[in-house]
Parts: sequence; structure tokens; C-alpha cells
Amino acid sequence: MKNLPLIDIAVIIAYLAAMVLVGVWFSRKNKSADQFTKASGLIPGWAIGLSIYATFLSSNTFLGVPGKAFGSNWNAFVFSVSMPLAAWVAVKYFVPFYRATGEVSAYTNLEKRFGPWARSYAVVCFLLTQLARMGSIFFGIALSLQALTGYSMETIMLITGICIIIYTVMGGIEAVIWTEVVQGIIKTLGAALIVFLVVSNMPGGISKIVEIGQADHKFGLGTFSLDFTSSSFWVILLYGFFINLNNFGMDQNYVQRYHTASSAKEAGKSVWLCVWIYVPASLLFFIIGTCLYAYYQTNPTLIEPVKIQTAAEHLGSSATSVEIAALAATLKPEDYGDKVMPHFMVTEIPVGLVGLIVSAILSAAMSTISSGMNASATVFSEDIYKRYINPKLEGKGQLRLLYLATAIFGLAGMLTGVAMIGIKSVLDVWWQLSGIFAGGMLGLFLLGIMSKMARNSDAIVAVITGVLAILWMTFSYLIPEQYGYLKYPLHANMIIVVGTLVISLVGIGLANVRRQKQSFR
Repeated sequence: MKNLPLIDIAVIIAYLAAMVLVGVWFSRKNKSADQFTKASGLIPGWAIGLSIYATFLSSNTFLGVPGKAFGSNWNAFVFSVSMPLAAWVAVKYFVPFYRATGEVSAYTNLEKRFGPWARSYAVVCFLLTQLARMGSIFFGIALSLQALTGYSMETIMLITGICIIIYTVMGGIEAVIWTEVVQGIIKTLGAALIVFLVVSNMPGGISKIVEIGQADHKFGLGTFSLDFTSSSFWVILLYGFFINLNNFGMDQNYVQRYHTASSAKEAGKSVWLCVWIYVPASLLFFIIGTCLYAYYQTNPTLIEPVKIQTAAEHLGSSATSVEIAALAATLKPEDYGDKVMPHFMVTEIPVGLVGLIVSAILSAAMSTISSGMNASATVFSEDIYKRYINPKLEGKGQLRLLYLATAIFGLAGMLTGVAMIGIKSVLDVWWQLSGIFAGGMLGLFLLGIMSKMARNSDAIVAVITGVLAILWMTFSYLIPEQYGYLKYPLHANMIIVVGTLVISLVGIGLANVRRQKQSFR
């Protein structure tokens, strides 16, 4: 690591080694698939809550949110504001439902409600969502560490990925949860430390930051007009509610944790603990972005290397220094927001503290990736392998399958991260991909809960209609301009909202029409 002093390198290596040792420690307990996927239901609610919080607080938050706040304003914070309402629905309806079924997979019950196709459809949506999530997080961590180490992003993904795979494969869900408890604390302290360092280096302190932020409208939450074509307050609120409802109600990462609790009450408490910690913690990352914006507005020459680097990446290796400088002069804050915090860490944070903050960023990435790997392996084992290949698989055979699937999904996440190299905003790409993949399975699940009359045929028609709508909304930008009236007119974050509503409402409508016909006979 050519840009880091030895003490910072030692801190990072010690952290990575500790995570691997945690996996080794818990590997002694993994004697069955139930222990690997549920931890035998012996995890306390407070630990599960901190674990869910750590999964939410990924490197997308650690890097993407400050980058977003630096480049624009606090509009994306509305996503966090929507969490309490989604949590209330989840605790009231979803947590008791999953605890009553006893099924470790979130999607097994869809087969009981609508048939095998419904279960398989939800599983495919979930696995695609996980690849998008893990890939964006691998990309985010590599983007940050590249600035600090000088190594290629591919090399960074490989090293961190191997460490994550080792402790996740060996330790199972119990290792994932307890490491996330530690990681949640580390990353929160790391964020607080960054705020302190920015403010202490800022001429004029907090009052100057507030002054600059107000002058440049950095504290805005978006327009409150009923505008669904731009990133308004209402678009982000709706997007956040549906995504968080999907997280708490349909995402295997969270549903699996409900089964690790000793009771449904403890599982419900874990959801609320996550919410009450995450909302103020996410605000802290928006504060970081605004503080960095004010700092570099006051010291504009200090951000020039980031602008030059961004311009050089955009133009390619054949560009001249004159061309690069010309483009750099035209760049706006939103063009290089994700690179600002890594740059601040390289240039402004004292020796010794950089290692701690890098460890916090690593923990932000590792917690979400390890959770996604374990959940994806569980779904593959329960909903694909045991459902279609070997229903009698049990004992050591199932445990070996879980080990192998965990490693494979970790490698797939790394490859997805490599494919994302070059994107403009890690937060934007994750939000768009998750909205596309999550909308279908959430709509199907809500249909099953909201309409007792809906049948298999109703669900099939509803899902086909919803998928066609999602595909149109996602790819209609490719339609030639002369047919512009056929393009999707709303903001991209509305895809999950519209897609979910289309599936659930079409299914409910078909069921009601059939009931009306039957009543006239």
C-alpha cells in the first residue's frame, strides 16, 4: 500500500485478520444447516437489530451518501424518513407471518399461495437484486481504497472478497450477525470521526459550513410539489417506502434474521432498533457530504486533483493534459462526488486515523456483502437445489452445499463489481437496479396478502403485466425521439412503485371481476 504509512496498514490488516478469525471461531458451531442459516434461533434481539442496521449501512451509504450530498443536497435523506412507516407494516404483519411459518426462506410460502412458478420468480428477482447490491458495494469499496493504496480496483475487490468469503463460509449466519454488531459500531464511530476532522479543519467551523450550505441550497429535501418526473420529496418518499417494505418484508437478508431471534417479539424489537439507529446515522453521512462541500468551497485548490482525475478517466489515456484541464474546469460537484471523501482521507486525515476509517469503510462493505452471500446461499439451497434437484438433501450434504454456494455468490458479486467500474454514482446505480428487480416480487407478495380471492391464474396475468410494465419503464429511453410520446415519463425511482402497484392491483382487479361474475350466476 504505497500511499499509506505502516501504522495504517497494520490497522487494516489487523481488522481483516480479526474478521477471518471470527469465521474460524464460529465454524466450530456449524454442524448443521439449521445452525448455518438460523443460528438455532438463539441470537438476542438487540444483536439482530444492530446486525440489520449494519446491513443497511453499507459502503453505498458510507461513500454514496456523502457523494450525493456533496453533489446536490439532502434529497436522498427522505429515503430514511420513510423507514418508520415501512417498519410498522413489517412488524405488524410480516414478522409474525414468517415466524409462524417457520420456513427459513422468504419465498417458500409463495409456492403454497400461487404455485412453484411464483416461488421461482421471486427467487430470481432476489438473486438478481443481491448481485446488484454486492456488485455496487464491491465497486464502492474499491473506489475508496484505490485512492488510498494505488492498487487497481480489481485487485482490491479480490483481496477484500477473499477475506469476506472465508469468514462467511466458515462462520455462517451467527458469524455474520456478530461481526455486523462490531462493524455497525466501527462504521458509526468512523463517520463521527470524519465529521470532527472536517469541522476542525474548516475555517469558521460549523457556522461557516451552515452559511455555505444555506447559500448553495445544500440542506434541501427536494421540491414538495407533486412532481413525479424529477427527484422530488414525494418520489424519494414513495421509493423509500416501497424499497424498505421490500427489505423488511421480502428480502431474505432480513427475513432470515427474524428466524435467528428467540421469539417474534424479539424479532420485532430488532426491526425497530435498526430504524431508530439508522435514521440519525444516515443523517450523519449527509452532514459529512455538506461539510466536505463547504470545506472545498473554502479551499478550492485542494479539490483540483479530484477534478483532474475525473476528467482523465472520462477522456481516456489518449487525452492530452490541455484537454484534461479544459474538461476539469467544466466539471460540477455531482460529477466527482463519490471521489471526494476518499480524497479527503488521503490528504487531510492524520496518520493512524486513516487506518481506522478505512477499517470502517471495509466494515460497511463486508457486513452487507457477507449478509448477501449467506442469504443467497440459503435461498439457492432451499428454493432451487432442494426444490428441483435433490429434495432429500439433509445433514452434511446440505451444509457442504451451503459452503459452496456462499463462495460462488461471493465470487459472482466481485465480478458484478468489476463490471460496474466507470459508473458516475454508486448510489444512483444501486437505487435504479434494486427498484427494477424488487418491484415484481413485492407486488406478488402484497397480492397474496391483500386478496384472499386471488388465484394462481390472476397472479400469473398480474406478474406478466407488471414485468412488461417494468421492462417498458426501464428501457423506453431507447425509443427514438420521433416516438417520444411512448417513453416512460416518470422518474426512474418510481419504477418499483408503479411496478408493485400494477402487479398487486391487476391481480386484485381480476379476482374481483371473477367474484362479480360468480355472484350474477
